[in-house]
Amino acid sequence: MASSTITQMAPAAAERAARTRPRGSGGQLIGAGAAIAALAIVSMFVGVSDVSLPALLAGDQTAWDIFWISRVPRTISVVLAGMALSVAGLIMQLMARNKFVEPSTVGTVESASLGILVVTIAVPGAALLTKMSVAAVFAALGTGLFLLVLRRIPLRNTLLVPLVGIMLGGVIASVTTFFAYRFDLLQTLNSWMIGDFSGVLRGRYELLWIVAVLTVVGYLCADRFTMAGMGQEFSTNLGMDYNKVMMTGLVIVSLISAVVVVSIGSIPFLGLIVPNLVSLAFGDNVRRSVPWVAVFGAGFVLACDMIGRTIRFPYEIPVGVVVSAIGSVLFLCLLLRKRERRG
Repeated sequence: MASSTITQMAPAAAERAARTRPRGSGGQLIGAGAAIAALAIVSMFVGVSDVSLPALLAGDQTAWDIFWISRVPRTISVVLAGMALSVAGLIMQLMARNKFVEPSTVGTVESASLGILVVTIAVPGAALLTKMSVAAVFAALGTGLFLLVLRRIPLRNTLLVPLVGIMLGGVIASVTTFFAYRFDLLQTLNSWMIGDFSGVLRGRYELLWIVAVLTVVGYLCADRFTMAGMGQEFSTNLGMDYNKVMMTGLVIVSLISAVVVVSIGSIPFLGLIVPNLVSLAFGDNVRRSVPWVAVFGAGFVLACDMIGRTIRFPYEIPVGVVVSAIGSVLFLCLLLRKRERRG
């Protein structure tokens, strides 16, 4: 009888344990990572050039050259950029204490583009690393200006915060466009403002490994960013150096934005949409959310890149355009959802 009772209780206990198991567990994360890896492998065989598994197995040298010179670097770039920009958006939201901001809506990307324009005009033959460094400095200044404006303006409605950032970014973008027009660099400017992976080749994407390191740093500092997001007074009372943490976040966001803009171009809405979707699915535990944000970001950009390569085959739509179209719709859905929750 006792054995029968225990047998009957075991499924019930297992069911209760399954209900109480936290969302976003390690097993689920591994499964999601495996799915993204499978999607990345599929993306390597999508494109105009004939790079198929039979051709590779048959030893087609042309197929192998395209595979190693173009397809593999492109896929790695997509994954790294998607992960890094999504995590940068999460950090930006913690720093600004607002879920509707990200580097492309607070003037960070526009400031990085202005920095690239300045160094292009001043030193036309500057190396890629020099452009990245100058862009990072300008991105940090632009982000710092946004945070300073937020402290000066009493914003009671959280929806006004991204509007302030968009207006600030618009002002910076207008200045950049004016000088690009004066120096006949509008076409070059457009290439920075539209994210596109079609030009990624071996030897031209390696700077993106920097953002992989910055993503890991963002994960290690996740708890500190969480406390800093609660305000300066609260974090200081807990014995944390608020200004140091904010400066760390500023450097991470600025460097990620600069590297991606220099290497790929701007990919708007990514850092806004992915953290919000992860928050809706798994809650607001930042330490647990960062890996999911990175995985979701990589998968989202991979999917958009494949859509851009197939929707008008054999022509290609830049991934920045696809992400903008999908991201703007999701952004509006998030805004409407926020308004409905407020009643």
